[in-house]
Amino acid sequence: MNAKECVNYFVFFSLVCGSFAIEPVTGFATLGVAVASGLMALYRPIGCLFGECCSDRWIGLNATALRKELSDKLYGQHLVNSAVTGHVKGHMLSRSPTRAMALSFHGGTGTGKNYVSKIIAENIYRKGMKSQYVHLIAATKEFPHEDMVPLYKDKLRNLIEKSIRTCERSLFIFDEVDKMPAGIIDTIKPYIDYYEQLNGVDYRKSMFIFLSNTGSTEIFDTTLKYWQDSRSREDIRLLDMENMVTKAALNTKTSGLYHSDVLIKHLVTAYIPFLPLERRHVRDCIKDYLVAKRYYKRRSSVPDSVVREVADELTYFPRGIEVFSSTGCKRVPEKVDYVMMNRDEF
Repeated sequence: MNAKECVNYFVFFSLVCGSFAIEPVTGFATLGVAVASGLMALYRPIGCLFGECCSDRWIGLNATALRKELSDKLYGQHLVNSAVTGHVKGHMLSRSPTRAMALSFHGGTGTGKNYVSKIIAENIYRKGMKSQYVHLIAATKEFPHEDMVPLYKDKLRNLIEKSIRTCERSLFIFDEVDKMPAGIIDTIKPYIDYYEQLNGVDYRKSMFIFLSNTGSTEIFDTTLKYWQDSRSREDIRLLDMENMVTKAALNTKTSGLYHSDVLIKHLVTAYIPFLPLERRHVRDCIKDYLVAKRYYKRRSSVPDSVVREVADELTYFPRGIEVFSSTGCKRVPEKVDYVMMNRDEF
């Protein structure tokens, strides 16, 4: 509301008060309410200029940047790029999605599950992982005691409902789902089911990402078989892996997804496998980190001897052939810093 509009309100209510003999106090009280309402309407857009709001200014998918970043910075995961980009784009660009998006990432340590979640957040929210609408929930921190499951369910339910009332485009990332006590994950079921609204709230524009090591053994066995048969890992199809991962997630008794209604009722949008990383993929991660930490200006200037020295600090499996990194790229930062601090030129 600008100054001219405020004056118009004042004149209008003065005339009304005079025409109908409304008491001045009552009239100005009414005027005050009207002006206050107008100022509140003005405050919201102005406030969004300086602080994060649930608006297009702060939330919006950059699909091109998402695809490029996954292509340029994620190594050895050909199944991830198209699946993630396609599902996120389809959900975000829909004016009225049929239900919330629920992606389930499966794979071993250091294969990129957390990294991809971060990339998704950064290409939707201007503040990325620091956005008040992005919620990272680590199972081992938030749900450490199995005898407190009812309390955890209430806590999680309150978080989801409060968050989505505040912003329908909220993102929830559940890390270490395989370590979550059984039953907790089903708290999410109503919010990702096919309901237009629950108690007047529409949950269909929200997003959920589950990160889990469940299925990593099956994913490894398949990838190793391709390597032993001299077949390219890029020939592995998402459909074949999805079926395998779904069964593993549903039937692994130690997993938080074990016999979950979320899985049984087919409420997961997609199961996305992260393949074990080979030494060549780890070398790419090493180069990226060396440049990011400004040890070198560009990837092309990184000596092979340095990359080899860092790569040799990591462990590989299976025994006898040592093809895959035991920890993916997870330990690359600490090994890079260790090696570089011991080199004379640094």
